Amino acid sequence: MKLKNLAEYLAQVELLNHHAQQYYVLDDPEISDAEYDAAYRSLLDFESRHPDAVASDSPTQRVADQPLSHFDSIQHAKPMLSLGNVFSEEELNAFDERINKILSEESGDSGEIHYAAEPKLDGLAVSIRYENGLLVQAATRGDGQKGENITANVKTMPSVPLKLKTETPPEVLEVRGEVVMLRKGFDAYNAWAEKNDEKVFANPRNAAAGSLRQLDPRKTAQRPLSFFAYSIGDVSADFEFNKHSDIMAALKTLGFQINHLNQVVSGVAGCMAFYQKVGQLRSSLDFDIDGVVYKVDDLSQQDILGFVTKAPRWATAHKFPAEEATTVIENIDVQVGRTGSITPVARLEAVTVGGVSITNATLHNEDEIRRKDVRVGDTVFVRRAGDVIPEVVKVVKSKRPNDSVPFDMPTHCPVCDSQLFKADGEAVLRCLNGLNCDAQRKESIKHFASRKGMDIDGLGDKLVEQLVDAGLIKTPADLYKLKEAQVSGLERMAQKSAQNLLNGIEKSKQNTLPRFIYSLGIREVGEATALTLANAFKNMAALIAADQETLVSLPDVGEIVAARILHYFKQESNLAVIEQLLSAGVTWQEIKAPESAELILEGQTVVLTGKLSQLTRSDAKQALQSLGAKVTGSVSAKTDLLVAGENAGSKLAKAQDLGVKVVDEQWLVNQLN
Repeated sequence: MKLKNLAEYLAQVELLNHHAQQYYVLDDPEISDAEYDAAYRSLLDFESRHPDAVASDSPTQRVADQPLSHFDSIQHAKPMLSLGNVFSEEELNAFDERINKILSEESGDSGEIHYAAEPKLDGLAVSIRYENGLLVQAATRGDGQKGENITANVKTMPSVPLKLKTETPPEVLEVRGEVVMLRKGFDAYNAWAEKNDEKVFANPRNAAAGSLRQLDPRKTAQRPLSFFAYSIGDVSADFEFNKHSDIMAALKTLGFQINHLNQVVSGVAGCMAFYQKVGQLRSSLDFDIDGVVYKVDDLSQQDILGFVTKAPRWATAHKFPAEEATTVIENIDVQVGRTGSITPVARLEAVTVGGVSITNATLHNEDEIRRKDVRVGDTVFVRRAGDVIPEVVKVVKSKRPNDSVPFDMPTHCPVCDSQLFKADGEAVLRCLNGLNCDAQRKESIKHFASRKGMDIDGLGDKLVEQLVDAGLIKTPADLYKLKEAQVSGLERMAQKSAQNLLNGIEKSKQNTLPRFIYSLGIREVGEATALTLANAFKNMAALIAADQETLVSLPDVGEIVAARILHYFKQESNLAVIEQLLSAGVTWQEIKAPESAELILEGQTVVLTGKLSQLTRSDAKQALQSLGAKVTGSVSAKTDLLVAGENAGSKLAKAQDLGVKVVDEQWLVNQLN
C-alpha cells in the first residue's frame, strides 16, 4: 500500500520493527516474508518521496551506502574486562568460598550465593550505546580500554534494535553482549560462498569476527549475524535494578535477544547442575559455546566484591574440557620470540580440533620436551581449548617409529647465530642479541604496532617482515620515517595502500601513555601493568627515573617486574628509541596529578568495609586514591583510616580495637564535594 502521510509512515516503521523482533529475536514470526517485503517497499517509496522525513530507526537505515576507509578507535566509558576461569568443581568451590569470605568480612553477609548462570558464547564481544533510546555507537572489546568503532556494521544486524522498545528510555544505556553466527546461518553462508567463489570460513567464530570487521557494511549485512545481550556497561541513574537477572529481563523487554538457557541458581550445587545440563545440550545448540559463566546475581554484593586488575571478583567462566585429537609430528623447529625466548614448535600432519585445522602446536621449552619425550615421527594427542595455542598433551609411544631419536635444542639462535643463554631458575633458552636479531626486531615492531599497543592500522605481520627484510626499518621509531615511495615499492603494495599505511602511522602519533608503555615490549609489562605505571608516574621521564623501591610499592609490580623495568631503562639503545619516537611526534594527553591541596589523605593507608549506598565499591576506591590514599584490603596497625558502610563486620571491630579512626560513607562523599 502507498503511505499517505507522516503518521502512517511512522506507524509502518514501528510495525516493521516489531515484526523484525518477532522474527530475528523471538523466532516467532507473525507475518509471511512476502508481506514483510511489501511493507518494506512501501517504506522505501515514502522515503524516496520525503527524504527529510526518514526516521533514524527505520529498517531501511540499517545499511550504509558507502564503505569505510578504516575503523576509528573508541574509548570505553567503563572498561570491558575479561573473566577468570575455573576448570573443575574444586576450583569452583574455591571461587565460591572466596566470595563468601569477602562478603562475610566486608558486610556480614553469609550463606548460599545466588548466581546468574548462562552459556559462554564463542563469538565476538561488543558494546552498543543508546542515548535517549536511539543507537548512537557500537564498538568491539579491543584491549578492554579502547575498541574499534563498528557502529555501521552493528546497525545491519536485525537482532539489534535501532531504537529501544519503550516510551521512557534511559538517558544512557550501554548494552554488552556477544555477536555470533548461528550454525544454521554458518552452514547456509558457506554453501553460498563456495558456490559463488567467495571465502569459506573454518568455523562460526571466525565467520562472526571476519564479518563484523568488514569495512563495507553492505558485506556485513549479507552475513547472518546475531547479537545476544549479557550485561550492561555505562548507564544513567534512570536504569537501576537490584539484580543482574532483573537487568536481563529488562533488556529483553527493550528488544534484545537474551539466551533462553539463562538461569539463576543457588550455590556450587546449582552451578554444577547448570554446567552439566548445558554440557549435555552443547552438541544440539545452534550456537557454539566453550563453557558457562556464573555471575553473583545481587548487584550490591557485586559492588562489595569489586574487581581485580583485569576481571571482576564476582564472576567466572567454567570452561568445558579441552578438545583433543591424535596426529603425527612431521618436524620440530624453534621460533624466536620478541624477548629472545626460544620456543620449540611441533609441525603436525593437519588435524581438525574443535572445528579448526591445526598444523602447529607449542612444545613450550626444552624441559617440557624432555618430560614428555616428544620426537619427530611420534603419534601424539593434541589439545586446543578456546583460543589457547594448541599444545602436545602426550605421546603414544606404542606407535613410535623404531628409528626415532630424541630432539636436541639448538645451542645458537636459528636467526642471528648468536649463542643461546638460559638464566638460573628459568626453563627458557634466550637469544640475547636484542634488536640486532632480525626475529626479535620483527616481533618487537609487530608488538609495538599491535592493537593493544600503538594500534597502527594497516601494518600487519607480513608487511612488518617485508619492511625489516628490505632494510627499511630497524626499530619502531623508523616507522615514522617511512616515505610513500619506499613502501609502494614492496610486494603487493601500490600507491594507495602505501598512503593508507602512512596515514595509519601518522594517526598513531596521537595515543595514550598506557599504550605507549605497553608498546615498548618490556618483559612482564602487560596492559594492566602499563596502565598502573602510567597512572603512577604520569610521564615517561618520571617512569625512566623510577627506583626499585618506588616500583615495588605499586599494585601489580613485584620484585621481578620491577627488575625487568629497571633493566629495560638502563639500556642506552632503548632510551635512544624512546627519544626518537618522541622526536617523531608521538604524544598523548597529559595525565595531570591532583593539586596538593586535594590530597587530604596523602600517605595514609585506608580500608573500605561494609555496604555503600551512594558510591559503588570501585568508585569509592578511586575516590580515596584521588585524595592521595593507599587503599588496602585488611586492617592492621599500619591502617590510618577505615571507611565503614552499613553492616560493617569484623574489620570495623578490629579497627576499633586498634584505635583506628573510623568514618562513614557520607564523610567520603563530603570530601569529594
